[in-house]
Amino acid sequence: MSRLCRSSVLLALALMSGCDMLGIESAQLVAERKEAESKAVGGACRHAGRALEDCFVLNRKADKAAVFAGWREMNDYMRENKIEEVAPQHGTGTQMAAKPAAEAVEPKAEAPAKAAKAGKHES
Repeated sequence: MSRLCRSSVLLALALMSGCDMLGIESAQLVAERKEAESKAVGGACRHAGRALEDCFVLNRKADKAAVFAGWREMNDYMRENKIEEVAPQHGTGTQMAAKPAAEAVEPKAEAPAKAAKAGKHES
């Protein structure tokens, strides 16, 4: 019986070594992903011409050091290649941070409805 028990334990250990295949992420993988996302956020903020402080306010859960690193890398890249900033479409960072999520972006369905009402009155 002990031979069967040892075999079962060895088999279980062998299967447990493949936990990455099960979708269980290690702490290191999670930290690397969070850092990469934060650097991407910083780079995107710089490309959009947002101030670093606005970027921090808009992305509170992002790692500040990684956001700064991404912002700085994009700043250097944009200066070397003479790339202009792309203006944000939804207002400045402080305006967006001050508004609740429901008010931040207006639904686009209202514009055609308003145009249809305006067309009826003109006829």
